[in-house]
Amino acid sequence: MKKFISLICLLFLSQAVFCQKRELKPVAFELDYFYGSILEHNSDIAHLITGHPSGFNLAFNHKTYGHNEWESRYNYPDWGFTFNYQDLGNEYLGKNYGLYGHFNWYFWNRVLRLGIGQGVALAGNPYDPDNNYQNTAYGSRLLSTTFLKFNIIKENVYRGIGFRLGTGIIHYSNANFKAPNSSTNTLYFSAGVSYQTQEGIIAPRYTYGDFPSEFYQEPIKVNAVFRTGLNEADVIGLGQHPFYVFSFFADKRINYKSTVQLGVDFFFSDFLIHLIRYRESAFPGDGIEPGLDYRRIGVFLGHEFRFRSNAFVSQLGRYFYWPYEFENRIYNRLGLKRYFFNDRFFAAVTLKAHWAKAEAVEFGIGIRI
Repeated sequence: MKKFISLICLLFLSQAVFCQKRELKPVAFELDYFYGSILEHNSDIAHLITGHPSGFNLAFNHKTYGHNEWESRYNYPDWGFTFNYQDLGNEYLGKNYGLYGHFNWYFWNRVLRLGIGQGVALAGNPYDPDNNYQNTAYGSRLLSTTFLKFNIIKENVYRGIGFRLGTGIIHYSNANFKAPNSSTNTLYFSAGVSYQTQEGIIAPRYTYGDFPSEFYQEPIKVNAVFRTGLNEADVIGLGQHPFYVFSFFADKRINYKSTVQLGVDFFFSDFLIHLIRYRESAFPGDGIEPGLDYRRIGVFLGHEFRFRSNAFVSQLGRYFYWPYEFENRIYNRLGLKRYFFNDRFFAAVTLKAHWAKAEAVEFGIGIRI
């Protein structure tokens, strides 16, 4: 009887420990101060570079410990949210406020960290034709923003408190949703402190599964995607217009982390119709042929960096049908993708650009068979 009671107690104790382990959600908080310079990537913003931007990042991190497969395969990254405040050091640019979702990846025995964040920002002093026509960087109050940062870190130096030094870049743009849109890129250096909860200090890390990465390779799949959104030409006053992109590509997942792609894009961008008409009438000496086709067709190579049901998408393409020479023949696409229903369907938000010059934010849905 005593053995039976002891067994029951042991089972309840084990269940309690198991539940406690499942309920533990270690987190960390970070505060950084940064100081830097705006890079002159475009001569149109030269008059806006008059001071040194400064500000702070306040971050909330959810720590991972291998309870899901992607966590151990990516060396236990963090995910979370960052609030950013930046004084651009120029009266016409003003101050920006950003909110991001981010991931942090660790290297070199978790001393070196790479952080990537994507979010939205509020421009404190955007372009206004009457009161702030000098701000050719931000044509709208709501902006898309991205950060990339590298940090040398030391966690839990004393009772969960840690320190770090780093460098990074913060990008603000509305992706030609509304002109003007010269955008800004701030290169900065930073220093900060962090605090990690006690659960995160004592929690062990687990390796989930022993399957080799190549176990997840798949046969070639065929994809079809429809993307759309609104954008505007760089000429102020031509208005916002819809665009439509139809993409078809083949992909092959080669391991747990990587999928490669080869495909074709068909672009129907209405803003080009109005830009071509404007240039025909305003600059007749440019020799633009009447009725010039606004449509474009390109081929691209791509890669997906997979983690769980999500993917970071990067594509590099070249137009082979390009009647109107807008920007240049090479284009690129970066963004996030989410799979549903056993990877059969997906949704994506991507930024299409010509190198550093954004053309549009694309919202897409697709099927993979």
